[in-house]
Amino acid sequence: MQLAYLVLENGAVFEGRSFGAEGQAVGQTVFTTGMVGYLETLTDKSHAGNIVVQTFPLVGNYGVIEADFESRGVTVGGYVVYDWCRQPSNFRSGGSLDGLLKEHNTVGICGIDTRRLTRLLREQGELFGMITQTPPNGDLSALKDFKTENAVAAVSTKEPYTLQGGGGSRVGLLDLGVRESMLRALLEKSDVTVLPHGTAAKDILSRQFDALYLSGGPGDPRENADVVAQLKIMAGEKLPIYGVGLGHQLLALAHGFVVERFRRGHRGDNYPVKDLTTGLTRVTSQNHGYCVTGESIDPSVAEPWYLNVNDGSNEGIVYKNRPFRSVQFVDGAFAAACLATSNEQQATSQRGI
Repeated sequence: MQLAYLVLENGAVFEGRSFGAEGQAVGQTVFTTGMVGYLETLTDKSHAGNIVVQTFPLVGNYGVIEADFESRGVTVGGYVVYDWCRQPSNFRSGGSLDGLLKEHNTVGICGIDTRRLTRLLREQGELFGMITQTPPNGDLSALKDFKTENAVAAVSTKEPYTLQGGGGSRVGLLDLGVRESMLRALLEKSDVTVLPHGTAAKDILSRQFDALYLSGGPGDPRENADVVAQLKIMAGEKLPIYGVGLGHQLLALAHGFVVERFRRGHRGDNYPVKDLTTGLTRVTSQNHGYCVTGESIDPSVAEPWYLNVNDGSNEGIVYKNRPFRSVQFVDGAFAAACLATSNEQQATSQRGI
């Protein structure tokens, strides 16, 4: 295999071997700690523009299974692993990791010390990086000038469409980079109309949905001022709104709360979060580099719902006098649970209680 290099904005260089597509990839270098789920990671739109580092040393052992994809193709900007499996073993597999990356023109690098790289990212924070087959010459201008812009617009649907589900209710889903697992959870109980990220509040309200969901997605939430403006308009309406991931952050911004970038994000499995209403802790999957600051939550407007057990960061919000709630973690089952709450509220309203 051809030599390849991962160059970081602080000047650090990691030498490895090229796999996947040939070429150059530039993006924000982040690490994810999941031992499994590499297909979901590669196809998660929340990773758009990221060079993703797998901390688990062997990746690709169960091959490529399209049924596990979170979108129609690979969305990461680049991929970094210690080693990838040349001969996957799984009766569901339809190919190899290397072949998947080549098919979707995604540049990868293997054979580098991912443990040392992860420690560096933990200590210095997430850094812009570049995967290249050209030996580095110390020129970091491509990294210093790099910006991720319009990330949500790049992954959102361009036209609305409706999927038929079950349960008899109708919900809207604002597509900020929706995962297939969230769609599946919603379709178990409702028909779902997927809307472009820039859909105006008046158009959403005119459809008379039973609830509106805000999906997860990529990029800096503070750059989505247009979406926040529409959420502010809907804040005074009775339409239940539920946010997940980026949707959680945008709903918070619409209420004047503060969202800040993590020094290092939460990406991977087995993140414990505590439900402050029940005292129970649930184990979650996460993929985010920003969070709502707990001290910015106005107690007259909302209260924290979930907290991260490891670092105390906010993981969920319940709004007062408004049918709104949201969580930071990635959880399709939560979406279905919120829908059940929405149905109960609707039934109560119809009974005049």
